[in-house]
Amino acid sequence: MTPVIGIDHLYITVSDLARSQAFYDTVFLGVLGFRRNSFALGGEPHVQYYNRHFGYVLRPARVDLPHQPYAPGLHHLCLRVDTVDDVRTVAEALNAAGIAATPAALHGDYAPDYWATFFTDPDGVRLEVTNYRAERRERHDHWDDLQG
Repeated sequence: MTPVIGIDHLYITVSDLARSQAFYDTVFLGVLGFRRNSFALGGEPHVQYYNRHFGYVLRPARVDLPHQPYAPGLHHLCLRVDTVDDVRTVAEALNAAGIAATPAALHGDYAPDYWATFFTDPDGVRLEVTNYRAERRERHDHWDDLQG
């Protein structure tokens, strides 16, 4: 068995590359500390946001259909920050930058220490930022000791 050690990249198709780049510049560059590069693949422009852990790539859509989170495919993307205070900071920074994010709140029905903020990109892709919860830390730190 070969274990996966992380997500390398995600590709997101967008209806308007310039509009989405402006949105993700605010989210990823302005609030979350990512970096950006641009490249062409198959003659089509792509914009990549990346940090030490993974890349998030925008590419032009080839079909003009709205995103449907309850159709087969991506429902939402959840990003993790370290602390509850970090979730609060992200929510406040997004709102200050003009992106409608929910206030950071406890979602105890998900987990007893699950704090999150939610927002949506220009094409309707749902995004979430949550804290690094105790269960996730335990799983990471004691993987070899866990059953399942």
